[in-house]
Amino acid sequence: MLSAILKLRQFCAYQERSHQETRYKCLELGLRGNEVDEAIAELIAENFLNEERFAKAYAGGKFRIKQWGRKKILMELKQKQVSAYCIKKGMEEIDADDYAAVLLKLTEKKYESLKGEIPMKRKYKTMQYLLQRGFESELISDALEQIANKAV
Repeated sequence: MLSAILKLRQFCAYQERSHQETRYKCLELGLRGNEVDEAIAELIAENFLNEERFAKAYAGGKFRIKQWGRKKILMELKQKQVSAYCIKKGMEEIDADDYAAVLLKLTEKKYESLKGEIPMKRKYKTMQYLLQRGFESELISDALEQIANKAV
């Protein structure tokens, strides 16, 4: 159990982890039943594991580095079984002005890459691309309007 705790500390110190990821790691290290709960409780008590900190780091990182939209980040956090409170805190890491600027930049880049297409298809493909990245359809429509009006 002691060597497993040491490995878990390193695992959590390397980067922020969700409780679910840590639980899987415990099982990988051969811990079972109560041992898993005790190990996770110990990591939380020692501040190696903090779900709110994880949610903030995850949401901020996925937005800044991978330029994902809010919907995709939200889905991923839910999939990692992060609590609703922590998801809310994590989503607050995304600045509204930065979000709008990134969306506009991505819209422009994708729209420009489709120069040979007819305007309707160009808009559709750009919309699909941004929806896949997790952006909200209303915001995408607004960004597309701005781009289309600039092009005219």
